[in-house]
Amino acid sequence: MTDSMDTFMCSSWYQYRYLSPGYTEGPFDPEEAAYWLPVDVYTGGAEHATMHLMYTRFFTKALRDLGMFDEVAEIMAAHGRDPENAFDEPMLLLRNQGQVLGAERPGDFILATGHFEGDKLFADHIQVVDGPDAVPAGFGGVFGEITKRTERILTVNMAGVAHTVEAVEGASIDIPSIEGENTVAQLKHHLDIQRMSKSKGNVVNPDELVDQYGADTVRAYFMFAFDWQKGGPWDPQGIQGVVRWINDVFDLVLDGPPAGSGDDQVNRAVLRKAHQTIHRVSDSLERFSFNTAVAALMEFRNELRGAIREQAIGSDAWQEVVNIMLRLMAPITPFIAEELWTTHLGLDYSIHQQSWPEYDAEIAAEEEVTLVVQVNGKVRDRIQMPADTDEETAKEIALASENVQKFLNGKEPRKVIFIAARHMVNIVV
Repeated sequence: MTDSMDTFMCSSWYQYRYLSPGYTEGPFDPEEAAYWLPVDVYTGGAEHATMHLMYTRFFTKALRDLGMFDEVAEIMAAHGRDPENAFDEPMLLLRNQGQVLGAERPGDFILATGHFEGDKLFADHIQVVDGPDAVPAGFGGVFGEITKRTERILTVNMAGVAHTVEAVEGASIDIPSIEGENTVAQLKHHLDIQRMSKSKGNVVNPDELVDQYGADTVRAYFMFAFDWQKGGPWDPQGIQGVVRWINDVFDLVLDGPPAGSGDDQVNRAVLRKAHQTIHRVSDSLERFSFNTAVAALMEFRNELRGAIREQAIGSDAWQEVVNIMLRLMAPITPFIAEELWTTHLGLDYSIHQQSWPEYDAEIAAEEEVTLVVQVNGKVRDRIQMPADTDEETAKEIALASENVQKFLNGKEPRKVIFIAARHMVNIVV
């Protein structure tokens, strides 16, 4: 039997079949469809997603017009969901991910010797050196950075001029950083920031990174290093920041809770930071801003480390905030969070079956805020004040500032404007 259906035929309605792949009485189980549909978020690359959405939108509207969702709508209504317009579009939100580009890489700096035929050097010896300072006085060959390599033919940037060097058969290649017998294929050429491609030699193999750092570290780095919707160039050194973060969290948990009840003020401050982190991570994940979610967790790590270092946090507060921290880490570092949760804290398996931490705005509220004072639009002072300071008191504090008085120079303000949301007083003279 020959399948003559276009592949788009199946992919245009797979979100419906996936609901109940074993269902035999129709394309999908109406009960499952009433619970799950429509799709909340659809992610994909801009090129693929745009074309696929054209087809799946057509199929969805055709299925709707054929009455395939009528029973689904009845079940939705019976469960208190409004089916109005529920099947006009297949997905409620589209998000396109960015692309991780190849990192910029300098080419090897070489000394090549041999014989010239015209302007081309046929090299019988190529040596990789540290840079221009390693070029001997009166050197008669070609030296410089390799900007391009095609098999045995090299393009070398020699003082701003491109020279062609061909490594002859059996040429001696000396690359001090690579042990053993070297070959011309091991010479590195310059790479600009561009799409990863095997032909360009700038592909990063994630399997090798997982072998070196572990799956969670690589996963967290991809989430942290780039704006998910923009992408950006790969940075081979950037992963070290994530390595340090995860190692610090491991140390915090393995060291266990401190003894005693700690300092009440510090306990409140760390718990406040924990709830601020719940808010930031939750909001970031909803917006697919994964990099800011990881950044918030790194900031909390710093806060907790500082409290432990000063021996100021108590055992109960430590237990509470570490519990919160690991649940927030679970979507980002699922294996590590599970290991710390079950093996080292001895909590119920699995962390991925626990409820998401609940944000408490009252606990998260700062006791003090920084009042920014401007005179004619320029910042002239920053003053700490209680977070619940009212408008009149904030204006009085601003006007009493020595720095502000200096800039007023005895003049009466024409206006004093308090902007509560920004904790700011603007004085106009």
